[in-house]
Amino acid sequence: MGFSLKLRYCCLVSVMMLLPALCYSDNFDKSRATYYSRPDGLGTPSGACGFGEYGRNISDGNVAGVYRLYNNGIGCGACYQVRCTTSPQICTDKGVNIVVTDYGQGDNTDFILSHHAFEAMAQPGTADRLFAYGVVDVEYQRVPCQYVGHKIQVKVHEYSRNPDYLAIIMLYQAGKSDIVSVDIWQQGKWVEMRRSFGAVFDMSNPPLGAISLRFNVQDSTGSKWAVEAPNVIPPNWKAGVAYDTNIQL
Repeated sequence: MGFSLKLRYCCLVSVMMLLPALCYSDNFDKSRATYYSRPDGLGTPSGACGFGEYGRNISDGNVAGVYRLYNNGIGCGACYQVRCTTSPQICTDKGVNIVVTDYGQGDNTDFILSHHAFEAMAQPGTADRLFAYGVVDVEYQRVPCQYVGHKIQVKVHEYSRNPDYLAIIMLYQAGKSDIVSVDIWQQGKWVEMRRSFGAVFDMSNPPLGAISLRFNVQDSTGSKWAVEAPNVIPPNWKAGVAYDTNIQL
């Protein structure tokens, strides 16, 4: 009887120790990825999200164009962990964290990675073997964007013309939430701006004086909320200039 109790106790302890491992599962989705080449290995400043030079350098050039994840521009600026699964002798367990800066589809792929990001998925000394595949199987998951020392910036897009036309794009948006729309305070009420393309919002004949904005945000659970940025753009705003906010998502 004593032996039976000890045996059952040992089995119970063993099961309890195994439970965390049995219950654990990565929240990765499966897809495919390829890459595009630039002389510097970084991103392209002409990406469909509208980030310009920011889209070339952000995250040390670990950026990507995406297909299904683009979501009519809402997916711009999102961060993903991407790791190749083609060969354990070539691919690292960690993979690479990328920022979405462009739209594009390769050979049945969800990701077209910068040269720099594609290389970062490989074990040291095996990048050439990974590039030789051209297209590789990958796993990916959404991860929080992290920009230490940065709040969100509102950049007045280069297409803007003061005072007739205002186009804006948000930079350094941290976390895992999406800005689904932007409102502008005009004549005593919030007016929704148009999503022009990618992550660029615009309006003809914007209000004169300092400009206040409201970001309408949604997370992966479907929860929605609004964040206001009073007087974030000065009256004498200029195209190509980014203005700091006091907020971060």
